[in-house]
Amino acid sequence: MGKKINENVYTLNGEVSVKEALPLGLQHILAMFAGNLTPIIIIASMCGIASGSALQITIIQNAMVVAGIVTLIQVLGAGPIGGKLPIVMGTSSGFIGVSKSIIATMGGGVLAYGAILGATLIGGLFEGFLGFFLKPLRRFFPPIVTGTVVLSIGLSLITVGIKYYAGGFGVKDFGSLENLFLATLVLIIIVYFKHRFSGFVSATSILIGIVIGYIVAAIMSAVLPNTFLVEGQEVTKSWVLQWSKVENAGWFALPKLLPVKLVFDVRAIVPMIIMFIVTSVETIGDVSGITQGGLKREATDKELSGSVMCDGVGSTFASMFGVLPNTSFSQNVGLVGMTGIVNRFVITVGGIFLLCCGFFPKLAAIVSIMPNSVLGGAAVMMFASIAVSGIQLITKEPITQRNVTILIVSLGLGYGLGSTAGTLTNLPNGVQLIFGGSGIVPAAVFALFLNIILPKDEKSVEKE
Repeated sequence: MGKKINENVYTLNGEVSVKEALPLGLQHILAMFAGNLTPIIIIASMCGIASGSALQITIIQNAMVVAGIVTLIQVLGAGPIGGKLPIVMGTSSGFIGVSKSIIATMGGGVLAYGAILGATLIGGLFEGFLGFFLKPLRRFFPPIVTGTVVLSIGLSLITVGIKYYAGGFGVKDFGSLENLFLATLVLIIIVYFKHRFSGFVSATSILIGIVIGYIVAAIMSAVLPNTFLVEGQEVTKSWVLQWSKVENAGWFALPKLLPVKLVFDVRAIVPMIIMFIVTSVETIGDVSGITQGGLKREATDKELSGSVMCDGVGSTFASMFGVLPNTSFSQNVGLVGMTGIVNRFVITVGGIFLLCCGFFPKLAAIVSIMPNSVLGGAAVMMFASIAVSGIQLITKEPITQRNVTILIVSLGLGYGLGSTAGTLTNLPNGVQLIFGGSGIVPAAVFALFLNIILPKDEKSVEKE
């Protein structure tokens, strides 16, 4: 059942109409919209840039414009820059930790935010340079290594998806029945439309689930109590749609260049460059997840190199508009893995929509007030599918004892150490910044190291 889908959406360069591409591209933007803005809100707040201030609004607006432009460069390519793959770019949450450290070192304030931006400009250029020379390093990233990285990315995001499912980070009604109801409703709708229908309806099941969840949240906001008491103070429930933000948003606005003066300080530049090396490994994992999950093949040298270069150059471009580093979004890797839709024009249309959100703040506000729990219903599926893509990559090679050892040590020790709070507290600050948090980086480091030092062994593990 369902309208027949254009089979070209499952190819990189097949011809797809705007009418077909718009809802499919919109799925990708809804999946990453909140994640694109959250890091900026967090870091700006730490630097004393008040919520709702003119400067914060300008930076948020710029973030949408930058993400749209960098996505288009990644998808369409600009010379050697861009992997020409269905990758959505946005503000990276991976840089929150190092940004916190820079803020502490610089003493906070807008000066610290400027130092983060100055370090981003330099670090982005460094990553772009690294991407240019990625081809000779490709031999260090066989499927067992890239698959381990992709699997680690998926595992690290599953907890993020569940937190969205329960209402989002830091909300007072985390795990409330309303949040769990909305997320579960969206999840059920997605699974129903994905498997009960075929063709276009099945392919847009995530969009359908999110839109219905949004509508139900709007109805709940109108008929149910909107606030509850916390220590004697009224707090708005996280699933309530904040229509005042839409009313107060302007109809049209142009992005502003250099809203914050760039500051170049070696204390900020050095740790930021290290993080750009780290994010290169994650980008390689994302690209591998895209090609494996959507195209059922390994990424080429040109695709990996162009994607890493776009990460770097895009981040440098972002710093000129007061925006934090822009990298590939793992949410969208999971979406490609779920739907199999890899058409570049679809993502191009999504990138244009994201660009429009920056130029038309009222449109952005409508998307931004979507409850986290609505997104969480879709996120739990998308993030888990990234882990599945990692498993598919790992099993592309023979399951030898050598590969089993690389996998279990990388995940058991590397991912375990990095993802478990408190295990690295006695190590130097720099080590904690790089290896703590998600577990992705230590897992990748262990996989790279073991792949280099362990002798080749083609003997397959005997099946029990």
